[in-house]
Amino acid sequence: MGNGSAAQNGNVIVIKDLVKQFDDITAVNGLSLEIRKGEMFGFLGPNGAGKTTTISMLCGLLEPTRGTAQIAGYDIGRETQKVKGLIGVCPQQAAVFPFLTGLENLRLFGSLHGMETPAIKQRVETLVNQAGFADAAKRKTKGYSGGMMRQLNLMIALVSDPEIVFLDEPTVGMDARARRRTWEYIGALKDQGKTVILTTHYIEEAQALSDRVAIIDYGELIALGTPEALMEEHEANDLETVFLNITGRRIMEGL
Repeated sequence: MGNGSAAQNGNVIVIKDLVKQFDDITAVNGLSLEIRKGEMFGFLGPNGAGKTTTISMLCGLLEPTRGTAQIAGYDIGRETQKVKGLIGVCPQQAAVFPFLTGLENLRLFGSLHGMETPAIKQRVETLVNQAGFADAAKRKTKGYSGGMMRQLNLMIALVSDPEIVFLDEPTVGMDARARRRTWEYIGALKDQGKTVILTTHYIEEAQALSDRVAIIDYGELIALGTPEALMEEHEANDLETVFLNITGRRIMEGL
C-alpha cells in the first residue's frame, strides 16, 4: 500500500496546511491532521465549517488552493487515480439511478469500479444481507424513502471493498431505528480493518462510534482527541457540551 512514509508510520491520511478558497471565502484554513490506519475518525462541525470541502479535496473532487495531503502515501493532487482506487465515498446527496433497483445500482457501481461479474455478485449479496436490505434491494429506487436511499448510498460506497471509507452525513433522513442499525453497520467496518472518516451533525453518533474526533469551525481545527479525553478536558458529560463550550453554539444550529 502506498509509496510514502505516511503509510509506513501508521498514519494512512496525512494532511498538511490544507487551504481551500472560493473567491473571497476561505472554506478550509490551514488544516493539518493525521488519521491512523484502521481508525474510526469523527469529523464534527456545523454547516459551513469546511467538513465536506475537506473530504472533497481528499477524494480528488476539488483542488486545494494551498497545502498537501497524502492517502496511503499517495499525493491527492499528483496521484489522484491511485487514491481513488483505495477509497469509497458516501456523499451527502444520494447518487443513484431512480429507475434501477437497488441491486442493479449496486451492480452498476461495482462494474464502474472495474470489478468482475462474479465478484460483484458475491459482494452485493454480502452487503445487502449485512444491512438487512435484501427485500428493499429488489425494488426500484425511485420509491425509496430518504433513509433507504442513504442506506443504499452507503452500500454503494462499500461495493468495491475499499480500504478507506469517507461517510459524509451517512444517517441524514433516517428514523431512529434505521440510524441505530446503521451505526452497527458502520461500527463493523472497523472490525474489517477499514479506516473510516465520518462527518455528522448527530454528535451522539460521533461519540458512540469514533476512536478520535476532530472539531472544526470556520475551516480551522479547534479540538482533537478521543471523545473521553475531550469531555474530561472540558469537564463535560458529552461531546455536545464540549462543542458548545469551545464554539459558543450547538452543533445543530448550522442546520
